[in-house]
Amino acid sequence: MTLDRFRPAVKGAIAPSVTLAKRVGLTPNGVSVLALTLAVVGGVAFTVAPRLDPILYLGGAVAVALNGWLDLVDGELARATGTGSDAGDLLDHVLDRYADIVVITGLAAGLEAYALGLAAVTGVLMTSYLGTQAQAVGLDRVYGGLVGRADRLGHFTAMQRFYYAMEAL
Repeated sequence: MTLDRFRPAVKGAIAPSVTLAKRVGLTPNGVSVLALTLAVVGGVAFTVAPRLDPILYLGGAVAVALNGWLDLVDGELARATGTGSDAGDLLDHVLDRYADIVVITGLAAGLEAYALGLAAVTGVLMTSYLGTQAQAVGLDRVYGGLVGRADRLGHFTAMQRFYYAMEAL
């Protein structure tokens, strides 16, 4: 029911990116930081797009898509290089949450739809928190569920576009 079910197929598709990252000497943590940087670029683009040029929505979407791609690459790079660690996993999860926050905040600020943005950020953070709490009490973390991370961001982006279109009418 979620995009997470495609993870095995994507694993093969990201192999060239993992190879490239190894070749240029990127570390998994470096890839995570680069991914966050792209999320910030996307969030800023979404914030200024309504005032400067709606084509910036496309630039923001590309930056967010690359953020998602690199989010897959960092973990696979850690496994491929044998450098996975609890510290790296923590860094990855923290930076992922910051990425969620800046992208959603950028979308909400661009549309001046702060209540919707607050609801979306709350949903993203609570979903992550509940997964972490499940692990803390000895349960397995469920990354998919009814709506996975990629699905949530996709739905929020679709709502943002609908809102923008309605405002333009």
